[in-house]
Amino acid sequence: MRCPFCSAQDTRVVDTRLADDGEQVKRRRECVSCKERFTTFEVVELALPRIIKRNGVRQSFDENKLRSGMQRALEKRPVQADAVEAAISRIKKALMAKGEREIPAYELGELVMKALNQLDHVAFVRFASVYRSFEDVSEFTEMIANLHKHDS
Repeated sequence: MRCPFCSAQDTRVVDTRLADDGEQVKRRRECVSCKERFTTFEVVELALPRIIKRNGVRQSFDENKLRSGMQRALEKRPVQADAVEAAISRIKKALMAKGEREIPAYELGELVMKALNQLDHVAFVRFASVYRSFEDVSEFTEMIANLHKHDS
């Protein structure tokens, strides 16, 4: 690790601790040349897969896009922000667990629908109606009937 004060290449670790509930490693370092001390943080960098859209375009996973889509479906619904963030975290973990470099957009859409179904049925129907491009009312009633069947 290069010293931020004198740019020397040689530093030594003085202390190592876990930080951020074990998600980071905090290291206290000392430069061998100038004796200055500084702190570094290490985090695991996990790459989320690229998303292959229906038209074949590939784009990087965008957490903000996921969040805004879910929030749009959950608009004016009684769902806690923490529950939404937890759902987003579960979706990201599921994507990483697949171990794929690329996944089709419909797989991400199915994960989002599953998460919304657990959070709020109205939000689930809102999202599904757009995601699955419902053409008429019969598709809505069929989906709602399926919801009733699974709740029983």
